[in-house]
Amino acid sequence: MLHTRTTLSLVKDDGSGQMTDGELGRALIRGEPWAQKATWNRFSPVVRKMAASVMGAGADVRDVVQEVFCRFLRKAGTLRDPECLHAFVVSFAVRVLKSELHRRRVRSWLSFHDPETLPDVSVEAADVESRDLLRRFYALLGRLGARERVVYTLRNIELMTIEQTAEAMAISIATVKRLQKRATAKVSELLDADPALTGLLHLKGRHAT
Repeated sequence: MLHTRTTLSLVKDDGSGQMTDGELGRALIRGEPWAQKATWNRFSPVVRKMAASVMGAGADVRDVVQEVFCRFLRKAGTLRDPECLHAFVVSFAVRVLKSELHRRRVRSWLSFHDPETLPDVSVEAADVESRDLLRRFYALLGRLGARERVVYTLRNIELMTIEQTAEAMAISIATVKRLQKRATAKVSELLDADPALTGLLHLKGRHAT
């Protein structure tokens, strides 16, 4: 369950946008007060995009982003390599997303709701049919296990490399490959039963390996 206690929001750029990740990371380690806001401004769009990709757009995305940064900022001083700030933030996002997916599944079991029920998905310039297809696609992803779904999303939607995915999830490259292979097989099987999804999302035949 998410336990967000503070609300974070974009703030006016204070010039830190010109800093490298390494410089910003060192400022976080030193405990510079402005560095937390600068990190939020730089990485919250990245985390928001990841959350929407994994879960589908909806009200929960904002809560997930808030939770990621609340956890991250509490642990920012433990960052060992300032140059790896981006990967450090992503690793927190992955952990929160895995927990949230697991929570959703457990909640659906306990309440006897369909585990594939998802919030409304917003699509720019999309008609009703396209929104319905995209909603069905996220329902399809809902049939994957939490780790499979995160790996599949990072590789196929976020287009992260195998190495980046392994680092973000704190698992081996071999495990990423195994989860990706299993997830791809399941998604391909489900897409075969829904040609409309295949045509809209152009996923068939382009799965990462």
